[in-house]
Amino acid sequence: MLLELHIHSFTNYLWRQAVTGPCERRRRDTELTEQIRRIRTDSGGTYGSPRVHAALKARTSTSVASGSNG
Repeated sequence: MLLELHIHSFTNYLWRQAVTGPCERRRRDTELTEQIRRIRTDSGGTYGSPRVHAALKARTSTSVASGSNG
């Protein structure tokens, strides 16, 4: 059918992806971006990438530790 309509299969693939919603990777990236913005806002914009990274790492290790305890 795609050939009859002269539609490239890749276009169909993109359309199907758009219908099903964002992939897991995109959702995680969006969540991470929101966390980074929150950390920067909470620091008054003074945290650079090393401190943001440390804050993210601290949050991750805390949530992993609490998840394994309970």
